[in-house]
Amino acid sequence: QAPIKATCEDMSCKTGFPEDVHSAVVSRSVHGGQPLLNVRFQSCNGNKKIHFGSSEPEDFRVSEDGVVYAGRSFQLSAEPTEFIVSAQDKETQEEWQMRVKLTPEPVFAGASEKDQKKIEDIIFPWQQYKHSSPLKRQKRDWVIPPINLPENSRGPFPQELVRIRSDRDKSLSLRYSVTGPGADQPPTGIFIINPISGQLSVTKPLDREQIASFHLRAHAVDVNGNQVENPIDIVINVIDMNDNRPEFLHQVWNGTVPEGSKPGTYVMTVTAIDADDPNAQNGMLRYRILSQAPSSPSPNMFTINNETGDIITVAAGLDREKVQQYTLIIQATDMEGNPTYGLSNTATAVITVTDVNDSPPEFTAMTFYGEVPENRVDVIVANLTVTDKDQPHTPAWNAIYRMTGGDPAGRFTILTDPNSNDGLVTVVKPIDFETNRMFVLTVAAENQVPLAKGIQHPPQSTATVSITVIDVNESPYFVPNPKLVRQEEGLLAGSMLTTFTAQDPDRYMQQTSLRYSKLSDPANWLKIDPVNGQITTTAVLDRESIYVQNNMYNATFLASDNGIPPMSGTGTLQIYLLDINDNAPQVNPKEATTCETLQPNAINITAVDPDIDPNAGPFAFELPDTPASIKRNWTIVRISGDHAQLSLRIRFLEAGIYDVPIVITDSGNPHASSTSVLKVKVCQCDINGDCTDVDRIVGAGLGTGAIIAILLCIIILLILVLMFVVWMKRRDKERQAKQLLIDPEDDVRDNILKYDEEGGGEEDQDYDLSQLQQPDTVEPDAIKPVGIRRLDERPIHAEPQYPVRSAAPHPGDIGDFINEGLKAADNDPTAPPYDSLLVFDYEGSGSTAGSLSSLNSSSSGGEQDYDYLNDWGPRFKKLADMYGGGDD
Repeated sequence: QAPIKATCEDMSCKTGFPEDVHSAVVSRSVHGGQPLLNVRFQSCNGNKKIHFGSSEPEDFRVSEDGVVYAGRSFQLSAEPTEFIVSAQDKETQEEWQMRVKLTPEPVFAGASEKDQKKIEDIIFPWQQYKHSSPLKRQKRDWVIPPINLPENSRGPFPQELVRIRSDRDKSLSLRYSVTGPGADQPPTGIFIINPISGQLSVTKPLDREQIASFHLRAHAVDVNGNQVENPIDIVINVIDMNDNRPEFLHQVWNGTVPEGSKPGTYVMTVTAIDADDPNAQNGMLRYRILSQAPSSPSPNMFTINNETGDIITVAAGLDREKVQQYTLIIQATDMEGNPTYGLSNTATAVITVTDVNDSPPEFTAMTFYGEVPENRVDVIVANLTVTDKDQPHTPAWNAIYRMTGGDPAGRFTILTDPNSNDGLVTVVKPIDFETNRMFVLTVAAENQVPLAKGIQHPPQSTATVSITVIDVNESPYFVPNPKLVRQEEGLLAGSMLTTFTAQDPDRYMQQTSLRYSKLSDPANWLKIDPVNGQITTTAVLDRESIYVQNNMYNATFLASDNGIPPMSGTGTLQIYLLDINDNAPQVNPKEATTCETLQPNAINITAVDPDIDPNAGPFAFELPDTPASIKRNWTIVRISGDHAQLSLRIRFLEAGIYDVPIVITDSGNPHASSTSVLKVKVCQCDINGDCTDVDRIVGAGLGTGAIIAILLCIIILLILVLMFVVWMKRRDKERQAKQLLIDPEDDVRDNILKYDEEGGGEEDQDYDLSQLQQPDTVEPDAIKPVGIRRLDERPIHAEPQYPVRSAAPHPGDIGDFINEGLKAADNDPTAPPYDSLLVFDYEGSGSTAGSLSSLNSSSSGGEQDYDYLNDWGPRFKKLADMYGGGDD
């Protein structure tokens, strides 16, 4: 589908159009501003200025570069369209003409297979010109008319469109390519080109509603990739097909029309849209009414503009009391309403007949009554009722009330109840019974909209409202409120300050006098006499108190009556405190640092005085006479009214912490002065005046707060250590006590058990002391029989490592060792009364004791008296029962 065949051949240079008649194929639908073709004009002199013109300037215009554009949008007829294109030399006025013949493209559906296979060529253009030398060719950009391709084509695909070629392909081996959206850019792959033949094809059906046109660029390069021709632009327009039905913006449209409207009254507008081309028949819609329900009083009460969709009335007789609503079925058809080829859709239009105001509101009574307590606002005092025959809750029924007399101060307003349409007379400003006891108001009622023309009724209705004011007990009020008192600070307690009294507005009630009390006194400086309102001080007034802001102290008092119900009112007393010189100035800051040499050593200080002018600055700074070292070491100079500079007087002062007293005197009358101590840290400084031993100075000059904090930390640490030690000792004692606190019935010491130790009786006196002196010969635990350890023994801890004794010590060494252990056991208050001295794990290689001598003696048990065991306590109760029980 090539709209034009463009060729260029080598020929001798001849100024003018290369042909007398130029034919081109374009789409039937032409849009304004659309490029159609390019006229070729050869100029042998490149300096000529050619002006192009058209015989049909309204339909076609030619630009300076020879591109023919459509001047407006129109449809080409089936017959070819002809017009003349002229070219004129602006200098010589020489003119050339060429006839252009435009033929509409054939319909693809009816095109024969042979026609579809005719593929036109698009050839890269060249131009010849003479430049003081043999003929040369120069490339010239031009516009290729667009290729028109219908949407929704059924193929087959790929479908060939045009062939791109260069006239240099006869001498060179060229490669062709296309770029742009639809080729190598998204959506990719729609258009492809044969790189050898230059055949451009489309690979799938197109959709104009998605992309209406494609702009591609064709390229020609040699086998080495060198550009042979300038790229040419190819525009592919997607021709619209009628593949979309009209769609209404809303399926149901709502409109209103007043009853009694004349024919031609506008009602509403319905709108439908078509996704097809709106400039073609596929997208041109027409509207019509299919049906009307109900059909009373006429089946054609409305009509619709078939192009705009405006619905208007065409008949009289709209009466809301008979028909309140009409339903219309609206149809929209494309193809300019062609019922055979056009696609259509329907929607519903609901038209409501609205009421007109043909009945004014009327009051149900001529006079209405109400009452209101004084000083009450936002209170409804009366309900005004009206009747209206129009449709409820419409502008013709809704009533608007207004007062026409009796309320010049605007104390009342009338609101409309939206549900009942009643008028609610409401108080908006307080009313004083002592001033007004009754009101008589004149009110009028009318509708929101005026009465319809021709109605023989008055537009409004009037009535009167009588309102009675009820007297109530009112709150007393202080005069003036607030009350301002100017007083110097320092006024002593018990002094009379002022009298603050209130008034009772109730003149017609029998009440006693008012009583006064204090409501707010932040500093508790004042008291008020409950009868006469006299205010006296209870403390000294201090302007520098935190409760005073901007020299002003506020206190609130209460006045109460004894009415029913009792009422009270508040009043504020503002005391403006005048400053006196009752505060001495102080130095700021309290600490400073300086160097131990003269330069640099200046310390800037500031005097701070809670008082204000004239009892504050300018201040006088001086050093005291005593101690003498102060003036000998330091000097002070005032540099402004509030600032002074302290510096060393001597050349060198040893590093350390110095307390420098400074006497500061203010400008009050009389003067007030104080001696403030400035703690100065003198340190060694570098060339920049910075301290080099600041750590030592700071450590030596710890403040009181820092010292206290350090001491507290040390004390807390000691307490924690002590508590830990006590806890450890207590835990050890508890472990030992648990072994002793055993139930006597279960005490194993009262039973005969097997023990690991043997001997100890009177018959076992011959033992080998050398075995006790050689603990390293103890048998291993693995071959030692397992015994039962006594539960009354001291808990066994890790075995201590004793030093190795000599091989043959003196026989008395072991005796001394046993005696020392005996003394230690006897002196240990925590040790239980053991039978034996100590328990040893090692007993030697053998024992001469054949049995327990204390239980197996030469005398019989019956010959011994064991009753004394009963005197030894519960631990020996079992033995006493066994041996002291007689024959049993």
